Amino acid sequence: MLGTEGFADFCKEINTIRMNWGKSIVLVFVLFAGFIGGMVFWMTRQRVDLVREDYYQNEMEYQQQIDRLSNTAKLTTSLDMTYEPNQQEVAFVLPQALRKGEITFYRPADRQQDFRVRIPAEHPNRKVISTARMAKGYWKVQFSWSDGRQEFFSEKELFIQ
Repeated sequence: MLGTEGFADFCKEINTIRMNWGKSIVLVFVLFAGFIGGMVFWMTRQRVDLVREDYYQNEMEYQQQIDRLSNTAKLTTSLDMTYEPNQQEVAFVLPQALRKGEITFYRPADRQQDFRVRIPAEHPNRKVISTARMAKGYWKVQFSWSDGRQEFFSEKELFIQ
């Protein structure tokens, strides 16, 4: 703790350091430039994952996606998905009219874990997929299929424990 004499000496030292407006402005600009440089350096080191590599092309084709969702809404039966954590599997009950389809497991946290499962024309009514090697957490399951005339799309959420 500074005594009265120590405080007086401190004030004298501050008075000997003269700061004029020119030096102050230069100092502020140097500090600001250092801050901006640090932020640019830090931001260029951040990992940025796009949802898809072909993001812009996908946006252009979104009307087709709206049509698929509309076709799916008109169906009387829906796609059933059941997650069995004890057996570490996801089971799908597939539509009878399915001619070809694809199930995409989309991981929002890390796109490198995304994968697709194709469903051929000759398929059983039930498709079972193991979740043993899938990361725990939130997944989106996107199911797109065709009956030969129209295309359909359904999306469900899955939380793997």
